[in-house]
Amino acid sequence: MRSTTAPISRFPVPTLDAMPDDIRARILAVQEKSGFVPNVFLTLAHRPDEFRAFFAYHDALMEKDSGLSKAEREMIVVATSNANQCQYCVVAHGAILRIRARNPLLADQVAVNYRKADITPRQKAMLDFALKVSQQSHAIDDADFDSLHGHGFSDEDIWDIAGVSAFFGLSNRMANLMSARPNDEFYLLGRVPKA
Repeated sequence: MRSTTAPISRFPVPTLDAMPDDIRARILAVQEKSGFVPNVFLTLAHRPDEFRAFFAYHDALMEKDSGLSKAEREMIVVATSNANQCQYCVVAHGAILRIRARNPLLADQVAVNYRKADITPRQKAMLDFALKVSQQSHAIDDADFDSLHGHGFSDEDIWDIAGVSAFFGLSNRMANLMSARPNDEFYLLGRVPKA
């Protein structure tokens, strides 16, 4: 797929050689692993202290051992990012979901309407709650916990669902502010076998 020359942010994007050493090292490690640099790393490098805090919290939520699988956490990101109309996160995390779930259809189903997606009742309950955290957190009550407990979620799992939803609410809003553009590479990831 050809790369686009459209701007990736409304704000300045520093060059790699102008970035602090730790940020440059992280970006180069991501590039080594994925074969490209996701634009979110470049756009957030505009503010190094916030970059560090953002990715520290991201990693604490998304990379730890949890009662939620990594694919389920990505489902939360995709569903809530769609509700927040964040093109960058739907496209980028849709690609990650396709890879983590090993299912090229799932991310599109979750992005369009998770209620009709080929997911389990447990996962639908998880996404119902994630959307409530994202869109109506003031209305969370004990009935939500009872419902999630009925699907086998622990209180720690419920915290994780809420944490991912809330964190990506921040991410969605910042990506929309910046007009962050998804990398062209994301559109095919997980859809076709690697060359």
